[in-house]
Amino acid sequence: MTETAILGGGCFWCTEAGFSELNGVLAVQSGYAGGDVPNPTYKAVCTGRTGHAEVVAVTFDPAVISYDDILRVFFTIHDPTQLNRQGGDTGTQYRSVIFYKSAEQEQAARRIIAEFEASGAWDGKIVTEVSPAPAFYRAEPEHDQYFARNPYAGYCQAVIAPKISKLRKSFAARLRKAA
Repeated sequence: MTETAILGGGCFWCTEAGFSELNGVLAVQSGYAGGDVPNPTYKAVCTGRTGHAEVVAVTFDPAVISYDDILRVFFTIHDPTQLNRQGGDTGTQYRSVIFYKSAEQEQAARRIIAEFEASGAWDGKIVTEVSPAPAFYRAEPEHDQYFARNPYAGYCQAVIAPKISKLRKSFAARLRKAA
């Protein structure tokens, strides 16, 4: 049995790279969700006019990693206090969002948000949107495994690599074992 989490934490290259390293995660697909235009393209989403967020669909084995732990990773590898942005990426397409697929996922999202707010992990108030899962549209193939294919690109070194380093330090016990 598998479960899927649909999460937007800014640029999907960053979130895909992080979740791909976790034991129990079976697949991570970059895509778009939450907008008004069917079958949007990256170019259209980047304008901010489609209403979509860049998201990842994380398919995981809940017997290995729980949805709660997926959310804990999510709230560690992006800044959930930034409204409609992540660092230099600005616009509603970079919003922090959890698209839940069940009442249990919604309850978990609200519980983990409260947990992070109470912990003081972030200086500001968490502004992550929690909404029912809309249609998910797969991103173009050139976005698949972007960090893995381009680890030395400027954006990857400046933005993604520090997030991956934080993930590896904070969740070492959750990482895939080296073959």
